[in-house]
Amino acid sequence: MDRIIRINPLLEALRSAPERVLKVFVQQERGHARIGEVVREAKARHVPVVFVPVRRLGQVAPGHQGVMAEVAPKKYASLEDILARSAKPVVVLLDEVEDPQNLGAIVRSAEGAGADGIVLPERRSAGLTETVETVSAGALEHLPVARVPNLVRAMGELKEKGLWLVGAESSGEGPWYDFDYTGPVGIVLGSEGKGLRPLVRKTCDKVLAVPLAGKVGSLNVAAAAAVFLFEVVRQRRAKR
Repeated sequence: MDRIIRINPLLEALRSAPERVLKVFVQQERGHARIGEVVREAKARHVPVVFVPVRRLGQVAPGHQGVMAEVAPKKYASLEDILARSAKPVVVLLDEVEDPQNLGAIVRSAEGAGADGIVLPERRSAGLTETVETVSAGALEHLPVARVPNLVRAMGELKEKGLWLVGAESSGEGPWYDFDYTGPVGIVLGSEGKGLRPLVRKTCDKVLAVPLAGKVGSLNVAAAAAVFLFEVVRQRRAKR
């Protein structure tokens, strides 16, 4: 069983997937102004609400915002589920991104950019943990995530479906905007320490970079994801 201890992710879960929310605990004492909103949403969806002393809530859920919910784990989607969402899908593929903070931030950026889903490998990858849910600020409720046994094989399946795959790496062949993102596309990002694995890199149709002007050698993977994703948004809006 998972938990949600922040107000925004909990509200999104109650509104988008109330069947996941098993019970909501709320501090008895006066607290955040939006606690009342959580209580109203829970009761409207017939989710049990239990009021407890704030001290007790702090013992079981450090860092809470006056609420805690017990939730069923989010179910993974399939590649087919993701591709069915759009005629020109935008898919984010993560090659062994193990930090749940990074995964949560990528989920938030991907949902905000209108991406259709995220693909993770089953091994050596962060899962959909409480931290991911919290950092995504509720975006995880709106974005399907698929988990595949073999990322390279999944990349091949996506290419067969008509997607072009663009890898993001500091050693890329050109700048991040040097591609037509207005068609079906997948953005492939590597792990925090090693970047793209050689076979993953080879499977990409193009590998591009975000040139840096400072002394740091590369961007955080979540920051790089945001740069690429909102280039997709920019190009598609310009075309419309």
